[in-house]
Amino acid sequence: MENTPIFFADGENPKMIEAYQKAQETFKYFWRELSWEYRRIVPGLDVACVKLAFTQEIDGETVVEHMWINDINFDGDTIYGILVNQPNELTNVSNGDEVEIPANQISDWLFAAQGKTYGAFTIHAMRSEMSDNEREEHDEAWGLDFGDFNDILVVSDQKEKPENLIEHPMSKNMKESLIDFIKNNPEEITGTDELGYTFLHRETIAGNSTSVEVLLESGADVNAKTENGKTALDYAKQLNWEHLIPLLK
Repeated sequence: MENTPIFFADGENPKMIEAYQKAQETFKYFWRELSWEYRRIVPGLDVACVKLAFTQEIDGETVVEHMWINDINFDGDTIYGILVNQPNELTNVSNGDEVEIPANQISDWLFAAQGKTYGAFTIHAMRSEMSDNEREEHDEAWGLDFGDFNDILVVSDQKEKPENLIEHPMSKNMKESLIDFIKNNPEEITGTDELGYTFLHRETIAGNSTSVEVLLESGADVNAKTENGKTALDYAKQLNWEHLIPLLK
């Protein structure tokens, strides 16, 4: 992420701080998965949510609460969603609010497919300190199989297909249909949304190299800038999508 992570409360468990850092480093995989989920006709995910550090100045002190949001959107800089927790102390947000939070305030993310979880770093940090019985009860309450807290996965079939860490299988599988789509809708190459993002920006943020290659071959402008002045390459660097940087240079 471009900005340094949000300051976390003093005296916070070092295991938790490590979990926040891992969540920030790997959040791009959550967004990549979600970007494909939004294109599926039949949903593939059981759950997809992000935990963020919400802050408020109360009586001269910065109070931090880590809470979950769902209905996520992400533009490479900011995360958008709906708050699904009720704060304990904060009064500036409440359950059900639409929120916009900078990506450097991510403290966790979680998606689950067929009952199996990915991410959930802070949850695993807590599970690591539970007894076997407590862990079982905890997982049952969530209704999910969290697996081994020492072995956290970030993409599906990660062990069997380590190449999935580089590219989402759907990106490869959808290549021909993307080529057809662009042939039939050439205006999609140059079109921008209200914030100036092009198709190339969006596919770069989601880490889809096959899609990026198709767009570039179809004449996408690699120098196009969003309203806040960023090129696709800027986002590839910001999110550390190493496999995209050479394509966009």
